[in-house]
Amino acid sequence: MKSGDSTTINVQESGPISKGKGPVLAAPLPRPGGWKKGAAIFDFVLRLGAVVAALAAAATMGTSDQTLPFFTQFFQFQASYDDLPTFQFFVVAMAIVAGYLVLSLPFSIVCIVRPHAVGPRLLLLVLDTVALTLDTAAGAAAAAIVYLAHNGNPNTNWLAICQQFGDFCQNVSGAVVASFASVVVLVTLVIVSAIALRRV
Repeated sequence: MKSGDSTTINVQESGPISKGKGPVLAAPLPRPGGWKKGAAIFDFVLRLGAVVAALAAAATMGTSDQTLPFFTQFFQFQASYDDLPTFQFFVVAMAIVAGYLVLSLPFSIVCIVRPHAVGPRLLLLVLDTVALTLDTAAGAAAAAIVYLAHNGNPNTNWLAICQQFGDFCQNVSGAVVASFASVVVLVTLVIVSAIALRRV
């Protein structure tokens, strides 16, 4: 190559499309499990329904009282829930369940705000199971007494009293139905919490 010769180097100019373009980065995917917020809202609504059912059961049983319009010189025919320890247990148990459900509402709100939080949901699952056990025991025990009040037991000479104390039997029967409605809601709550924890 002589000193007077020049060398030409052709450089292609980049087009307007390729200018200022860097490598494409994938946007971070949203965290899966958005349905958990909906499940938490459903949990909250169910708790409100269970509170209403448990309070209705306790209040109905606690106000069950009927006095027959006729009486003798020594006897007054009266039926009240506190005549039977089973009904007393029912009122106390349903009041405990209703109180627990009211106290659990803030934890349910935490699950709505933080749907991926495991701790509050696990705590609710354990305590819901305990409340379900207490609710079922109280409802089943009261249901047995209500059955005897309606039908009696001729083998043990237990007479049916609902023909005489119709209002009393209607109230205690309604209380038992309300308690089993709260049992159904608590079972649903346990299932919802278990599914949400299973898919963390």
